[in-house]
This record gives sequence, structure tokens and C-alpha cells, in this order.
Amino acid sequence: MAFNYTLPLRVAQGLFAILILGLMAYVVSDWDGYYAGSPAEANFVLFCSVWTVLALAYLTIAPVRFETAAHKFGILAAEALTMIFWFAGFIALAVLLTDVRCRRWGPCRAAKAAVVFAAFEWLLFAATTIMASLHVWRTRRDHSSKHDPTMEVHPSA
Repeated sequence: MAFNYTLPLRVAQGLFAILILGLMAYVVSDWDGYYAGSPAEANFVLFCSVWTVLALAYLTIAPVRFETAAHKFGILAAEALTMIFWFAGFIALAVLLTDVRCRRWGPCRAAKAAVVFAAFEWLLFAATTIMASLHVWRTRRDHSSKHDPTMEVHPSA
């Protein structure tokens, strides 16, 4: 019996998303109080973490409970869009942090930590996007809309 890598990847994606959500909420909140407003880059990474929580809900629940909603292209689109969001988010925040002088150490360090975790989140979503892409590629000729059963998070019997 082959080991299903999807459940550990989904758990790691969820943990990183919640961790980044907390870090970026602190950064955006404190940055907003110190400057005229929080930068768009920080707000976007905060959005990415909220988007990821919603996307993970779809990616874990739809294949198990709502099979008609778990179309293979829908899953691929959710994976790829989330991966692109994380890539754009961590790059934009990293560039912002190189341009801005951090006068307060707490929010600056939290933003730097969020950049590192966001890069790992991007790698995790790159892995699951590759897995979804391979499934779409393998099933391109059978005209089936079914999702990949190995991408389900429950253990198979």
C-alpha cells in the first residue's frame, strides 16, 4: 500500500497559513498604528493566508463530501491560484522589507518571519499543484471530470 502524501501536505499548509495569519495580523495592525496605513504588500500576504484557509476547506472537503464540486480542473485551478498568490505575496513583502527601514523591531521581525513561512507555503502549494497537474495530464484522454482519489485526505481502506 502506497503512502498518501496529501494529508501531511494539507496539514502543513493549514498550519503555515494560520501561523502567517497571526504574524501578518500583528504586522498590519502595528504598521497601521505607526504609519499612515499598512502597505499593500503586507495586506496581500494577510489576504493570502485567509484565501488559503478557504481554499484548503474546498480542497479537503469537496473531494470527500461533494464529488460533483471536486472537478479535476477546479482543484487544479484552486491549487495553482493559491500557489501564484503565495509566490507573489512573499516576493512582494520581501522586496518591501529591503526598501523600508524598520524602526520598530517587533513588527519588522514578524514580517521577516512571515516572508520565510510564506516561501515554505509556496513550496508546499507548488508540490500539490504539481500533483494535481499530473493527474490532469494522465487523465487528459478519458474525458473524466473526476478528481484524483490519491489527493483525498482520508485514508483509503
